[in-house]
Amino acid sequence: MDVEQVDLFRGWPNPALLPTTALAEASAKVLATPAIWTPALQYGPDEGYQPLREHIARWLTTFYQPRDRITPERICITGGASQNVACILQVFTDPVYTRNVWMVAPAYHLSFRIFDDSGFAGRLRAVSQGDAGLDLAYLRQELLAAEERARREDNNAPNYKPTRPWGKVYKHVIYTTPAFSNPSTLTMSLADRENLVRLAREFDALIIADDVYDFLQWSPDPANTSSQPNRAHLPRLVDVDRYLDGGPQDDWGNVVSNGSFSKLIGPGMRTGWAEATEKVAYGLSQTGSSRSGGAPSQMSAAIIAQLFPTGVLQDFIGNILQPAYARRYHRMMSAIREHLVPLGVGLPPTPDVAGGYFIWLRLPRPLRSSELVPIALRDQKLVVASGNVFRIEGDSAAEQNDFDDCMRLCFAWEQEDKLEEGVRRLASVIREALK
Repeated sequence: MDVEQVDLFRGWPNPALLPTTALAEASAKVLATPAIWTPALQYGPDEGYQPLREHIARWLTTFYQPRDRITPERICITGGASQNVACILQVFTDPVYTRNVWMVAPAYHLSFRIFDDSGFAGRLRAVSQGDAGLDLAYLRQELLAAEERARREDNNAPNYKPTRPWGKVYKHVIYTTPAFSNPSTLTMSLADRENLVRLAREFDALIIADDVYDFLQWSPDPANTSSQPNRAHLPRLVDVDRYLDGGPQDDWGNVVSNGSFSKLIGPGMRTGWAEATEKVAYGLSQTGSSRSGGAPSQMSAAIIAQLFPTGVLQDFIGNILQPAYARRYHRMMSAIREHLVPLGVGLPPTPDVAGGYFIWLRLPRPLRSSELVPIALRDQKLVVASGNVFRIEGDSAAEQNDFDDCMRLCFAWEQEDKLEEGVRRLASVIREALK
């Protein structure tokens, strides 16, 4: 009998964990109501579908509990997190004047080409985040060196981006996933968040924070999964920037929070949001493609907006997604502790709050994940991600940017009853390699 493939690489939501009934009802309501479908099927305002902006502002205020409520003017509706990174770069960077993109490493691998397409090929730089936190001393040292190079090259003004009242060109970009990071699963500490914002202010950097996993959180204790946390564990970087040391130094600020419904209700909806200062949110809405076509997800945004007034989305996250992903996470962690840890495989420290889609493993020496991955596929029909898939392209600093002793497993996509089987197959590969 043929052995079925087990895919622990793909970082997609399992189809069974998508709210298809709720989306069908919301779609039917939109298309049956002229007052909704008429604007929904038109181009729409640049800033996005206004009812959804208002719902998201209230929703985020409840979840993150900042000192002051979040207003719709701080929200811009987007075509999802990936598309929005490209729009941020179009408005707020210059391919010559903006010195580098500093990426907390290891990093989401499919983001690299987005930066390359905006003119930053060869200028992505790794900033290590390990169990002890973010290497801010290294980042500061390298930011100083980049500024010295810019001084010598007389790079003191944007070269290709004209001055526009809705846009600002930053000297640096910092990219990170602060909570339940893909792939490391680490969550940035509050101290690191505050000090990173201070560095961004000092060196005129824009932090792009992919806050896409924040709502998927649960207790790391498998015996305490009946009540999932319904508030954010830490303030986002955009919240830190809003209040730290008296708030932003100007009307622009230094952080944009990149949110998405992809991990919650389906990537195919292609809908997300950005939150920043009002000036950045408006500037983002003025991206040329939005000015031409309106908000990039007008119809989808109208459908999603129907999920908020009755609490359908909030209930789905709290009653379906969080328990389901918590169960999957603990099932995989149990299998890892039973089958992999005795072989010398290491895990990150137990977090205060667990979440996201992934588990990051450290292999026993002298194993290299780039060598194990093809063996796992050939011998065990197991698909897993090598750690060096997530190394920062173009950065030769080996100490900051070598993850070949690591491996990422995803517990979101594969059928739940295959998660333990996948770990057992990986254990077989590692055991054979250690002989």
